[in-house]
Order: sequence, then structure tokens, then C-alpha cells
Amino acid sequence: MAFRFSADRGGAHPAEHLTGYQGYLQADGFAGYNALYRDPKTKVPRSIVEVGCWSHARRKFTDILDKSPSPIAAESVVRIAELFAIERDIKGAPPDERRRIRQIKAVPKLEALRVWLETQNRGLSSDSNLARACRYPLNRWHAMIRYCDDGRLEISNNLVENALRGVALGRRNWMFVGSMKGGEAAALFYALADTCRLNGVEPEAWFTDVIERIGDHPINRIDDFLPWNWQASKLTNDLEKAA
Repeated sequence: MAFRFSADRGGAHPAEHLTGYQGYLQADGFAGYNALYRDPKTKVPRSIVEVGCWSHARRKFTDILDKSPSPIAAESVVRIAELFAIERDIKGAPPDERRRIRQIKAVPKLEALRVWLETQNRGLSSDSNLARACRYPLNRWHAMIRYCDDGRLEISNNLVENALRGVALGRRNWMFVGSMKGGEAAALFYALADTCRLNGVEPEAWFTDVIERIGDHPINRIDDFLPWNWQASKLTNDLEKAA
């Protein structure tokens, strides 16, 4: 997992980070990403293909329900939950099988949801939060349903969102990184810690062991410290110490 630091949320930063990249990008509806998907002037598609996130769409409705009852928001949440239920059933399946099941089960539900949202939206004040919630998936519908056409894609970017919780918590707790260099260093350490977690490695144990051993470790075997290799490397080191 990679983290990149920038001083603000300007659209120039993701464009710089992803220079030369071709493929999918799953993200929320932040306007700063729009220029990644198509030329702002000509609207011609670029090499990065947008993939929508149904967790962000659902959150628009749950935020409304947190404040007051809303039959439309409640029904939207139920319908979106049905899409996530399909994903739970096919978790871990090969990409081709995931795509096949999505085409059979999710696509009809998505089309019914699109029609339902359009119908509800027509009867709402355009400035209301509920109308905005309805328009969120409708305005990027092709991106929202793209996951059904490729079994490698996910219905949401929850994996990334969960990784960013530590960043958000830290931002509230210590507020500053001190400098651009400090931000870049923080991004590096977040990347290392979350790569450990993705590979089932406890970050503190990894950092402690690597910092202790790296000074005497052969440079041509530095890959031993990669989180997915580390457990075997540590076991070998422990056995050598015990011998």
C-alpha cells in the first residue's frame, strides 16, 4: 500500500502522483479527480477509468437517517445493502465467477435502483440533502456499475478508507506534520505500517525487528524485510540465534 503526502486537496496532486498510470481508479466523487478521467475542455476520456464507490453513495443516505427519519433514504440503504450482500457471497471467488454472479444478480438490482432513484429525485427539491444523495450515484452511474464488468474490481474502496482512518485520527490528535519533509516521512511510515497489516503482520513487531537488524543485514538480501517475506526471515534469524 502506498501513501503520498500533499499540503492540500488540489486536483494537481493526484494528477502528479498518477502521471503515466493507465487503468482503474476507485475513489469518491471528489471533483479534483475529474480531470484524471477526461480532459476538462474536450471531455475526451483519458487513460484512467473511474470506478465508483457504493459505500460513499450509501453514506449520503445514512447521514440523512442519522438526523431524521426518511422513507426514501431508508429504502435506498436497504437496496444498496442488497448489493453488498451479493458481494459477501462471492468474496474470495475467482474474478470470472465474481463477474458472472454480478451480471446475474447485481445488474438487475442496479437497474431497478437507478430507475427508482430517478423517480424519487423528480419529486424532491433540488437543493435538499436527499436530492443530492440521489444524484450522487446517478451523476456517475457508469462508474458506479463498472465493478459488475470486471471481477477484479470491488463494490467499494472500503479497504483504502479503513487505511485512512489512522491518518484522520492522527490529524485530529497532533494536527501538524511540521514541514513538507515531515509529511513525506509520515506518508512513508503509514505505507509501511498498512502494508504490514495487509500481509497479516503486526506493524510494531515488524518495525522493532527491522530497525534492530537492518544495520547488519546484507544489502543484497534487503527483500527479506518486506512484510510478506519478514516472518520467514525472522524465524531464520531466531533459529540462528538459538543455535
